[in-house]
Order: sequence, then C-alpha cells, then structure tokens
Amino acid sequence: MIGAPPSAAPTRDCPLCPRLVGFRDGNRDRYAAYHNAPVPAFGAISARMLIVGLAPGLHGANQTGRPFTGDYAGDLLYQTLLRFGFAQGRYAADPRDGLELVDSRLTNAVRCVPPENRPTAAETNTCRRFLSAEIAAMPRLRVIVALGGIAHQSILRALGQRVSGYKFQHGAVFELPDGLTLADSYHCSRYNTNTGRLTPEMFEAVFAAVRAILDRSAAAP
Repeated sequence: MIGAPPSAAPTRDCPLCPRLVGFRDGNRDRYAAYHNAPVPAFGAISARMLIVGLAPGLHGANQTGRPFTGDYAGDLLYQTLLRFGFAQGRYAADPRDGLELVDSRLTNAVRCVPPENRPTAAETNTCRRFLSAEIAAMPRLRVIVALGGIAHQSILRALGQRVSGYKFQHGAVFELPDGLTLADSYHCSRYNTNTGRLTPEMFEAVFAAVRAILDRSAAAP
C-alpha cells in the first residue's frame, strides 16, 4: 500500500455525507469568506510522519483551509512541531504565515467540518477512503500519530488492522505488521487542555518519542 500513487482527494463540493453537505451549504451562506470545503492535508507527501486529527473546526481549519490553523488545538500542535523540528518558521494562525512543515504532514479523519465538532460513525467511515489514499500516497511514511480515539480507530481500519488488537491510550506506541508505527495522543483540544487531561508536557512526550523513532530509523543501515 505504501508508495501507491495518490488517489483523488474529496472535491470542493464532495456529496458523500448529506448531513455535512447541508452544514457546509449553510456555512457558505453564513460565513461566505470561509474556506467551507473539505480541508486538504498540509505538508509534503514525502514526509515520514503523518498526524491525523478528528475534523476541521468551524472557525478554525474550516475558515482558513489549513489543518488546525485557527483552531485552539493548533496553538499547542504547531508550537510542539516547531519545538521538535517538525516545522520551521512562525505560526500565526493564518495559512499565509509562511510556516513550513518538516518531514511531517497533517490531515483529519473527517475532512469536512461537522456540526458541534462531532462527526458520526457513518461520516468517519465514508471519509476513510481519503485517509487510506493519504497513507498510500506517502512513500516514506514511518510513523502515524493519532490525535484521539476516533483517529486511532480510523487509522487502523484504513490500514486493514483489527481495532481490538490496539487499545487507544495516551502515549502508547504500536508497531504494526506493515512496518509502520502508530503513536497515540489525546487530542490537543481546548477541552482536554483546559481540564488538564492533556498537558503540554504530555503532548510533547509523544513527539519526543516520535522524534527518537525517526532518528533511529534514519541512522539504521
């Protein structure tokens, strides 16, 4: 699967999920200046790390058209990527800020913004074809980071793995049969950080582990 040619990303007017289509059409009326379309991945297809979140935020990525950009979660995520050398430049919650990802790529399990930030199981299942294509298109992919349980499950299903064999747990690292590593983190959402379920130190520990994995991989003969 790894190294296959890229498959088509969802179109701007992707019709696959009726509830999301209706929400998108309403947002195009209410917020005409927003992106209001499936949010494409951000970062080079040659990256060795793919980060998978849940879905775009209404006034974040759905507005800006770049994953996690303008979302509260993006503040911690991009700060952490910069700290561990997975990004360079300056993050200013604007896709024109010049920020560049380094050996990393971002996407979501569901590409369109859902009402109340909660996609249904059916919507996650429907959108998984694009996650599968994303993974298949990355020839050097080594580590996938799941932000939250839904992303964790969707990644495993996209890879044809049994979800029951890999229990989601913050900080867990799984070696998958196809040579990929799956690293789990609680989602860096406002709720998780405000309640203390996820601290910056906990989040950074996940990316420190990923950095170590990638550095070992690069050093291997």
